[in-house]
Amino acid sequence: MLERGDQLPDTDFDDMSEQERYARKANRIAIHHGEGNVVAVLEIVSPGNKDSRAAIRTFAEKVADLLRQGVNILIVDLFPPGPRDPQGIHKVILNEIGDQPFELPLGKPLTLASYQAEPTATAYVEPVAVGDRLPEMPLFLIDEWYVIVPLEGTYQTTWNVLPRELRRLFETDAAPEIPA
Repeated sequence: MLERGDQLPDTDFDDMSEQERYARKANRIAIHHGEGNVVAVLEIVSPGNKDSRAAIRTFAEKVADLLRQGVNILIVDLFPPGPRDPQGIHKVILNEIGDQPFELPLGKPLTLASYQAEPTATAYVEPVAVGDRLPEMPLFLIDEWYVIVPLEGTYQTTWNVLPRELRRLFETDAAPEIPA
C-alpha cells in the first residue's frame, strides 16, 4: 500500500537529526510567472540550514543555482553567524558565486539579502541586530521589477495572532502547560 509522506513511518529508530528535520521543513515561498516558471523565491533560513558544513554548502549551492537560472531570491537569516558562516549566510553565498568581499558590520550579525538575478546579478543586503525593526526588502520578480516585502509588519501580524500560550514560550523560555 502506498503511503503519503505527511507522517513519518512508525519505526523504533531513525537517523535523521532534529536539525535535518527543520531543514527539510524549509520555510520557502516560490513565486511563479503566469507561464509556470519560478521567477522568485523567499527563503527563511532555519537552524537546519546552518547545522553542518554539508547543510550550509547545500543551501549556498541551491541559492547560486537558482540565481544562475534567473530566479530572484530574498533570504531572511535571523540566526547569528556560527563557525560555518562567521560573516553570515550572505558571505557563504557570495563565495559560491564569486569572490566579492563582504564583512558584517559590528553589532549587526543577522542578514537580510535580496538577490536580483537579471539583467545583472546584484545583491541588496541589510544587516540587522536582535531588537531592530525589520526593514522592508525588495523581492525582484522580473528584471528590475520588484515588490516590497513588509517583514516587520508580517512579523507583528503573526505575533499578534499567535496563541498566548505559545507567545509565553518565547517570552519566558518556559514550557507551556498542557491540559490533561
